[in-house]
Amino acid sequence: QVQLVESGGGLVQAGGSLRLSCAASGPTYRWYSMGWFRQAPGKEREFVAAMNWSGGTTYYADFVKGRFVISRDNAKNMVYLQMNSLKPEDTAVYYCAAADGSRSRAWRLGDVRSWGQGTQVTVSL
Repeated sequence: QVQLVESGGGLVQAGGSLRLSCAASGPTYRWYSMGWFRQAPGKEREFVAAMNWSGGTTYYADFVKGRFVISRDNAKNMVYLQMNSLKPEDTAVYYCAAADGSRSRAWRLGDVRSWGQGTQVTVSL
């Protein structure tokens, strides 16, 4: 099983950018698809973006298309989420996630095999 640790969250003004990082460990990391979810206060955890093991296939939630970019560096066991043009409604705890297989659709919570501990992103007006 892969272990995940996020970093890079913080406070940013609307219109600004942040890059989240996820450090993965475990012997089978490179074969997992990697993704990001988020959870705002009082709301359910929702899918944000995902990438298959090779990085050749990505999928984004509609509300982040054109603003967020997911990437991975398998040589460094890292996954990133570049977030641009941030809005107050992007405020949430962001979670790194790992899933086996590849999907051309939004991930469901049940697809996830491993979760990180989460990192807080707060976007102010």
